[in-house]
Amino acid sequence: MDPYLRRVELLRDQVESFDIYPYCLAAVRHLTEIEFHPKVTYIVGENGTGKSTVLEALAVAWGFNPEGGSRNFNFSTRSSHSGLHECLRLIRGARKPRDGFFLRAESFYNLATNLEELGGGLINSYGGRSLHDQSHGEAFLATFLNRFNGWGLYILDEPESALSPLRQMSLLARMHQLVLQDSQFIIATHSPIVLAYPEAAIYQLTSTGFARAVYEDTEPYKVMKDFIDNRAKMLEILLQPE
Repeated sequence: MDPYLRRVELLRDQVESFDIYPYCLAAVRHLTEIEFHPKVTYIVGENGTGKSTVLEALAVAWGFNPEGGSRNFNFSTRSSHSGLHECLRLIRGARKPRDGFFLRAESFYNLATNLEELGGGLINSYGGRSLHDQSHGEAFLATFLNRFNGWGLYILDEPESALSPLRQMSLLARMHQLVLQDSQFIIATHSPIVLAYPEAAIYQLTSTGFARAVYEDTEPYKVMKDFIDNRAKMLEILLQPE
């Protein structure tokens, strides 16, 4: 399957300085290109390394609203996105997606508010019930189940943030349905459950940039496994008096 988005390249000669934000972040400072899997690509890394900044710039370069939604959304609650998207070159596939969505956890409330302001039956595409009348997790899941229509490019920034472990499994199941409908996902996550989609490309972000990784070598998997396998010892270390 030819991906809708094959890769992204950083036009390094257009960066004024790698000593200023966001170009000083590890995710950008060492970036040359990222090759995307035709089905699912993951980006994992510690807080503050810049993975969400890269994902946001990628979404904006594609034409999505920086705060999330489809390419038809143009609301702005707070203009805080960087100019990184102007230094990115997107290498697109031969096919164009029929659908697309940028979901970012931190501004999902703003998207739900904009939906209500627009009215006109748009909420029917999200299950027919106000997203504000549901819990945060229910609203997230309603978006995954109802708004994502397949044959699309979906960029998700930490989609697990509002979901219980069981709901994260539901997200995986919905992702698989959409992959079977020729969809492509690019996801930044901290969740070992969300990260578990088989045969996906995983990029782990460290202080020296992006590196391909297998599932069992990723930080989310190793940290969670170590904690579960050695809970008593881990708690003894974590909770010891200062």
